[in-house]
Amino acid sequence: MSANNAKDIFRNCIIEKGLRNTRQREVILDAFLSANKHITVEELFNAVKKKHPEIGYATVHRNLSLFCECGLADEIKIGKQKTRYEQKVGHEHHDHLVCLKCGQFIEVHDEKIEKLQNKLAEANDFIPMRHKLEIYGMCSKCR
Repeated sequence: MSANNAKDIFRNCIIEKGLRNTRQREVILDAFLSANKHITVEELFNAVKKKHPEIGYATVHRNLSLFCECGLADEIKIGKQKTRYEQKVGHEHHDHLVCLKCGQFIEVHDEKIEKLQNKLAEANDFIPMRHKLEIYGMCSKCR
């Protein structure tokens, strides 16, 4: 899915919610889509304010929440670390390896694990809607 598709999804979502599509929302969405990493509100705010100092922190935070509601982003809260947001647009499902020392996220996808999770749900007559797998440890740099 391209950035244009993400923008179309966002526009349709805010119309359904009865909200206006403002220039500020577009600027924040563009910055989020171009970040291409797990990003905190602070990091996104700092990126936005370089070119648009009139956009406030609360506006960035509210719009990140809106991106999640519209299915464009996922909120990742790990332990006591700051909440991070990642793009769902154009990214297949993946899980995370998380370094407890430096906080690095490593995205991983293993089809065998996905099949095993589905088999586990089926064995328990359970219909999974979504899931996440996070494995905590030490990355190669921190060992």
